[in-house]
Amino acid sequence: MPKYFGQYGGQYVGEVLRPALDELAAAFAKYKQDKNFLAEYTDLLANYAGRPTPLLYAENLTRALKGAKTYIKLEGLANTGAHKINNALGQALLVKKMGKKHVIAETGAGQHGVAAAAACARLGLRCEVFMGAVDAARQQPNVFLMKQYGARVHIVNEGTRTLKDAVNACLKNWSARAADTHYLIGSALGPYPYPDIVKFFQSIIGREVKQQLWQREKKLPDLLIACCGGGSNSIGMFAPFVSAKKVRLLAVEAGGLGRKAGQHASRICSRSPIGIIEGYKSRFVQTADGQVEATHSVSAGLDYTGIGPELAALAEAGRVEFTTASDKEALQAYQYLARTEGLLFALESAHAAAAALKIIPRLPKNKIAVINMSGRGDKDIFITAAELSKKEWTEFLRQETRRLCV
Repeated sequence: MPKYFGQYGGQYVGEVLRPALDELAAAFAKYKQDKNFLAEYTDLLANYAGRPTPLLYAENLTRALKGAKTYIKLEGLANTGAHKINNALGQALLVKKMGKKHVIAETGAGQHGVAAAAACARLGLRCEVFMGAVDAARQQPNVFLMKQYGARVHIVNEGTRTLKDAVNACLKNWSARAADTHYLIGSALGPYPYPDIVKFFQSIIGREVKQQLWQREKKLPDLLIACCGGGSNSIGMFAPFVSAKKVRLLAVEAGGLGRKAGQHASRICSRSPIGIIEGYKSRFVQTADGQVEATHSVSAGLDYTGIGPELAALAEAGRVEFTTASDKEALQAYQYLARTEGLLFALESAHAAAAALKIIPRLPKNKIAVINMSGRGDKDIFITAAELSKKEWTEFLRQETRRLCV
């Protein structure tokens, strides 16, 4: 049965995919309560992914901003460099229990592709990853890493050649081989049961924040801040706190270059209309006649047209607040956190940091805020170096090209 979050969600797919989705829903319902499965998954998180990730008291940032006491959840210290490994390991283990041996996935920034490839290598599954040509060009280090883990990478040249086109290519491929192949979706969206599955595996972030903060402060946080593309790290951080009404939840979308069509990837803050795209109902950046609109963000991971259905519902209910950070603000926050706390935020996470830099100084010192650093910024060096140190980086690349061509 389709599952909805208010008016959002559902399972809008062709008949050819329904058996695979029904099989997946049944397996998830069984194994999420299976003690042996959960023990195996927990062991992978602890001994392969490196959990729990630290909750760092940002002492320098707190002192500089003169506002709320601020902590940073360091998901970037998990194996493969981002929170994406939590869900990739969970789904890969589920696939193995289901008896399937082949996994396909799509990726924008590349972190989900890297996590899926690594998880499949660890668990003995074959992996193929679809990636838009534009994203592959700006995230070439992650393309290289996926191949080192043994994955086959398909470069998608249709449409805008970004994440939405990679999703379409992956869905088309899955339709032809769903009987023996699992589509490992990396964000809390897509047709039911994917939003539930991804939230289940990513909620480890919020559970750890709750436990770690209680050990130090003996209280819940007052404010949680996370960036939001599809929404896997934000719903993962927020989920254990949704019923705690005093905890303020803030999701940060990509404000890009401005408010005009094609300049941003904001779904909630731009009041994008409801649509049914890629198998689920949610808010999508789209034209007046329902066609997917081009999006933009300096961060490949936030440059997506849709948002997870549960987050859309929580926004509509007023439980999760939304704001935006521009490309410029994200790059400024990236540099500020590097120099203040010695942390290189991924450009996605830098959007959350940018919002925090504006909000935290306005909060009383007895309040506690937590920023989710969903990934680390070394993957973005070809973007950040070109934006922040163009002359030196261009010369370095010129020298490397000459060296490689000898």
